[in-house]
Amino acid sequence: MNSITRRVLLACVLIGVFAIGIAVGQNKFGKPTSVIHVVTLKWKADSTAAQRQTAIEGVAGMAGKIKGIKNVWLKTLRVQSPSQDKPFDAAFAIEFESEAAAKAYADDPAHKQWEVGYQAIREESRSHQVSN
Repeated sequence: MNSITRRVLLACVLIGVFAIGIAVGQNKFGKPTSVIHVVTLKWKADSTAAQRQTAIEGVAGMAGKIKGIKNVWLKTLRVQSPSQDKPFDAAFAIEFESEAAAKAYADDPAHKQWEVGYQAIREESRSHQVSN
């Protein structure tokens, strides 16, 4: 093998190693077709910590009863409020396996039952649903 052939071969190997490094280092992400239902809310001033906790834990209780719920997120880390005058206190999210499951959730008896206690202590909320 002459020196030009060796240099070309070495260059090809180095380019291949570089390309593999780029491919391995790229962030991988998915675009699931599930539906994420995100709720931000402000509790009523006279609601208690126990009532609030019961309402949030009730989201997990619904997940066990309503077909099509895949996951729930219950721990509020940060909430962006619509205004300084009406700061929101909490957030939770529910992942549904499909748009049909998200639509069925609204009329499900377990949701209706949970909603009674939740609405009694919720002053205001915003809900959003996103999917791909």
